[in-house]
Amino acid sequence: MYLMEDSQLPQFAGVWMPDALLRKYREACRTLGWQYLFPAPRLAIDPDGGKLRRHHIDESNINRALKRSAAVCGIEKQVTSHVLRHSFATHLLESGADIRTVQEQLGHQDVKTTEIYTHVLKRGARGVRSPLSDLNNG
Repeated sequence: MYLMEDSQLPQFAGVWMPDALLRKYREACRTLGWQYLFPAPRLAIDPDGGKLRRHHIDESNINRALKRSAAVCGIEKQVTSHVLRHSFATHLLESGADIRTVQEQLGHQDVKTTEIYTHVLKRGARGVRSPLSDLNNG
């Protein structure tokens, strides 16, 4: 599936991809699966190759939107994309997800990085419930 708006522009070069991937998957840069989750509203000239591409929204723009939304909702605590990521990991652990699953979801290379979230729970890794904990005995 191609993006109708962008793929109809003959000068559109798709999203940026590393050279090796682009050589292997020549048309992937124009297909939906490779597009950004939060795309920029306009196309722009890529400074590296001078090609017309769609880029992603900068993280600071997302954080500003989150801050405005939190204010409208009356949330006084600081809300950023990193806070949402941290909350996601913490809620996974609180609901009983194992540390390796959380590590994979967050994309951490080392499980020690993920273990930081168990300390936030103030219970350590033993505070995570086993799925068997919810079974009736007997």
